[in-house]
Amino acid sequence: MSECNLWEDRDVRFDITLQQMQLRAGEILIDKLDSVEDTKGNNGDRGRLMVTNLRLIWHSQSMPRVNLSVGYSAIVNISTRTAHSKLRGQTEALYLLTRCNNTRFEFIFTNLVSGSPRLFTTVISVYRAYESSKLYRDLKLRGALIMNKQLRLLPLEQVYDKINGVWNLSSDQGNLGTFYITNVRLVWHANMNDTFNVSIPYLQMKTVRIRDSKFGLALVVETSQQSGGYVLGFRIDPVEKLQEAVKEIQSLQKVYSASPIFGVEFETEDKPQPLEEVIVDPVQDDIEIVNEGTTDAFAAYFADGDKTSDREPVFSEHLGLAIEKLKDGFTLQELWEAVPN
Repeated sequence: MSECNLWEDRDVRFDITLQQMQLRAGEILIDKLDSVEDTKGNNGDRGRLMVTNLRLIWHSQSMPRVNLSVGYSAIVNISTRTAHSKLRGQTEALYLLTRCNNTRFEFIFTNLVSGSPRLFTTVISVYRAYESSKLYRDLKLRGALIMNKQLRLLPLEQVYDKINGVWNLSSDQGNLGTFYITNVRLVWHANMNDTFNVSIPYLQMKTVRIRDSKFGLALVVETSQQSGGYVLGFRIDPVEKLQEAVKEIQSLQKVYSASPIFGVEFETEDKPQPLEEVIVDPVQDDIEIVNEGTTDAFAAYFADGDKTSDREPVFSEHLGLAIEKLKDGFTLQELWEAVPN
């Protein structure tokens, strides 16, 4: 699986194509809300919000090409605050603070169905399920992976093979350990120290092959740039066993790529319609669009993008100095978390 194939849970995208709105392999439509307003960028426009296991998709009901795709990995903070909707007036809304490519965006979604908490409960619950299932999708070094000398299985995980006597070649002398090959990842841990370990999801494997090393032939896993671009070497004796292990991992990665397991488990009582049934095919506008330079469609979503002048200074006891007054509902802690690393 190519490292750049999966963007749905990582990116914030605006006005995507109908093809990009379709669910990718392994993506599941969890819920659909028919009357949701994008209060930040399209105030007064009734839209539809699709909640999947990887992202939120919103599109205008009158003009589906006006849309958003917000990946859960880009979300920094979720909260509920008061907002002013042209369709509902002053009301409780769902606020999302996101960060993508070192740019912060703010989204405000208002449920136009009066008295329904479904927007808040569904989105927040699915996001929490996504956050708690990172081992399905992210490489992990020195994690709490082993208990009582056995792999701690994830809810949807099955072990296909366990190989003893596997040398990790990351140090000059090597470390002897054990391989677990499952349906979602490859796990190695040192026999003398369970906390010296690595979990590599198939999702983050760029290549898996046999290469020569100073220790002889080795199984080499190259991970995606997204996960750090590691090159991890392991020695398995004899060579026949090494070849079998590589073939098994490559085969399981191929199966996984065709039908990925992202680990986000969530069920609603009412099953939503398939995505292709709820997205209206775009109608070709009978006009010519003249592009006069770079588009600024996302400008309305910049965090604090509607600010026109400095707010009054106030004394911050936390910092011990005067700062500009924060927007209602924000805290210093949230702003620090949103600052790019």
